[in-house]
Amino acid sequence: MTATATKIDAGLSRSECESFLVHEARLLDDARFDEWLALFTDKAHYWVPSEPKQQSPLDTVSLMYDDRRLLETRVRRLSSPRIYSQEPRSRTSRIVTNVTEEGANGGETLVRSKFTIVEYRREEQRLFAGTYFHTLVGSGRNIRIAFKRIDLVNCDAPMDGLVVPF
Repeated sequence: MTATATKIDAGLSRSECESFLVHEARLLDDARFDEWLALFTDKAHYWVPSEPKQQSPLDTVSLMYDDRRLLETRVRRLSSPRIYSQEPRSRTSRIVTNVTEEGANGGETLVRSKFTIVEYRREEQRLFAGTYFHTLVGSGRNIRIAFKRIDLVNCDAPMDGLVVPF
């Protein structure tokens, strides 16, 4: 096996993980939120901490902490033509890079990557950057997200409303 196809504890290969993360970024950039939601397991969690190195979403307030049900609500709101906070709609461009496997256990693969997101709306451009941690399950075309943590570089800075998913 090549270095890019190495598997850790029967987890996903780095190549499989990277392809999946690029696909996820494309769905978000294309505002295909229902398809993005379908990438999550029924018991998935989506977390954006509000403090650097925050250990738990239960210890302090988070910028976002959604279970699958709240993710469904978020996607429904984003899909609504009446969502004022997205009038006009944001345009985004995501770059996902430096994808590494952090380990695998029991059919789950922990993947770490770096990201940059540019959001443009109402003649203003915002830049977000940080580290993604995905816990992925499955294989091939059936990879899904069991957990996604987004560590923003500026998580503890004042921010305007965060509407578009990371």
